[in-house]
Amino acid sequence: MRRDGRTPDSETRACGELHMNWYTGDTTYDTLLALAFVIVALTVIGASFIQTPYGRFASDNYGVSLDPRLGWFLMEFPATIFFLYFYFQGPNAFEPFPLFILFVWVVHYANRGWLMPALMRVPKGQKSSFSLMVVMIGWVVTSLHGYLNAVWASTYSPLVGWDAFTQPAVIAGIVIYYVAFFLNLQSDHIVRNLRTREEVEKGIRKYRMPQGGLFKYVTNPSYFTELVFWFGFALMNWSLAGVYILAISAANLIPRAIATQQWYKEKFDDYPPERKILIPRVW
Repeated sequence: MRRDGRTPDSETRACGELHMNWYTGDTTYDTLLALAFVIVALTVIGASFIQTPYGRFASDNYGVSLDPRLGWFLMEFPATIFFLYFYFQGPNAFEPFPLFILFVWVVHYANRGWLMPALMRVPKGQKSSFSLMVVMIGWVVTSLHGYLNAVWASTYSPLVGWDAFTQPAVIAGIVIYYVAFFLNLQSDHIVRNLRTREEVEKGIRKYRMPQGGLFKYVTNPSYFTELVFWFGFALMNWSLAGVYILAISAANLIPRAIATQQWYKEKFDDYPPERKILIPRVW
């Protein structure tokens, strides 16, 4: 039984007959889902005026600055905590497919929220490059992300039992997600190793041109693969909650990808002209 006393429509479980649910009948959930898409719209508007101020686009004009390792950890933390808290309140929390979504989530944020910040190579004495304002805005996004996907997976999703793994959309979503996820890890590894440990210890901040992997084709493979794996996640989880994180990621990353391409071209006179901005061989 669902939280509101309904049982999932058996037709939505039949192979090939999944339907996207635009609302659940839960006033709190549906209102927050609508709010999430309002935030996406506001992000699209805001990104047309200013880049999110972190990393190479950091600015001192947006409040207290934090070490990027601490900033990333704090910003991503609510996605883990909110998901775990609300997931285990759902009636389907220990069913096979929701448990798989839990596994995907925990592994993803163990990397993104804990491992990635810990492995960042920040030069000793470097001026902070992560605004507290970014963290606070990020809390809104990641808290909604965790809540909406947790409640959907363990309460409202039509995908519950082992039969969920036979759905074509789920199979495709899992394949897309994991291919993109591992390519994302590869891209992050390449960027991280552009700076040696010796340079970090000496406080040397030297920029190098990334080579290898998807960098052969695009300037922003980390952004490209992030958008692809969120698409895969939305597909496998079959929810508007998944569409939300894909949409807000695109609203933030696409303008940032354009600006990053321009930054590299200005920084390196020999920057490869064949490298596209975001999508290999396309754009």
